Amino acid sequence: MSSPPSPQTRPQSSAGPDLAAIQTEAAQPVLASQDVLRGHKAVAISHNGALYRLQTTRQGKLILTK
Repeated sequence: MSSPPSPQTRPQSSAGPDLAAIQTEAAQPVLASQDVLRGHKAVAISHNGALYRLQTTRQGKLILTK
């Protein structure tokens, strides 16, 4: 009989990494990019009076520009 995998060796689901495990290990909150983009290819982010654009590429990467 085998024991369940530890959090460090837990396999990732096809939906992506286990965000709860990442948030537990990280000092800051973790947001899924799908939650930030909400179905859009790009969103505007206002930060300290400046406007930034967060967009996803065709390869699935993120780009943040001012």
